[in-house]
Amino acid sequence: MLARATMSKWLEPSTEYDKRYLWVDIALILLIGLNIIALILQSIESLDQAYHRYFWYFEIFSITVFTLEYGARIWSIVDAPEYQQQAGSNWQKRWRYIRSPMAIIDLLAFLPFYLGLFIDLDLRYLRVFRLLRVFKLTRYSRSMQLLMNVFKEERFSLFAAFAVLFIIMLVAACAMYSLEKDIQPEHFSSIPQAMWWALVTLTTVGYGDVTPVTDLGKLFGGLITIVGIGMVALPAGILASGFSEQLSRRRQFYQLALDQAYQEGKLVPGAEPMLDKLRCELGVSHTEARIMQQLMEKRYQAMHVTDQDS
Repeated sequence: MLARATMSKWLEPSTEYDKRYLWVDIALILLIGLNIIALILQSIESLDQAYHRYFWYFEIFSITVFTLEYGARIWSIVDAPEYQQQAGSNWQKRWRYIRSPMAIIDLLAFLPFYLGLFIDLDLRYLRVFRLLRVFKLTRYSRSMQLLMNVFKEERFSLFAAFAVLFIIMLVAACAMYSLEKDIQPEHFSSIPQAMWWALVTLTTVGYGDVTPVTDLGKLFGGLITIVGIGMVALPAGILASGFSEQLSRRRQFYQLALDQAYQEGKLVPGAEPMLDKLRCELGVSHTEARIMQQLMEKRYQAMHVTDQDS
């Protein structure tokens, strides 16, 4: 269907290569940004009381737009490039999209509002759910998409690191409970209560609201602090390594496409638009792409000179 395919193109995030529907992205990004500003301003009681009606009208308008956007995405997703190549009927593809993380974020952007019409919910909780709308911006940010890919690929390593951190925190809480419960029953009366001290100490935050007073408690607390310095840095190291690997993989993929597009030191006719589109999708900058092409041309020139000399 032509209308469905057009709608799919409208809702797909624009790229540097294709900016025909950039106005749709700008409008949705602006609406999400205004929602976050409205949420912040509504937390000021005087402003909420003075302009409550206008905040309500804007909320109704936003909910209408987000609901229509969600419905349009489900209807037109079968014509999106990544879903066109997938097997199954259109309804199977739509159901696959509904279960995707971005679709769930889109649903949570307006679903609490409708639930509030039928269920008596505290407005404070509804405001927290409205804050989830900021995650809709990840669709339009390549940096956020890269971060999500890193989380997805490194999830097992991150889970292992946090599991070890939780075990150390539990051991620290048990030990501090045994050492301090008689001296400070108000802070270390149970292991769950001691876990607050263990969490603050392991993360090296150190609020200072709960501190050991016995000599053994201070010694053990110092050891846990030293252990925490290394353990808290472990997830950060995994994420940094994942970022570096993702960027390197994208450059390698672009380099591979560049190798295939060059024949005898020259670009194949019609390859330049394809390379430019791929560069935008992979997030490779103009400068990096130009350097890669220059190195490719110099390599072919050097190979040509060597062949002539031989």
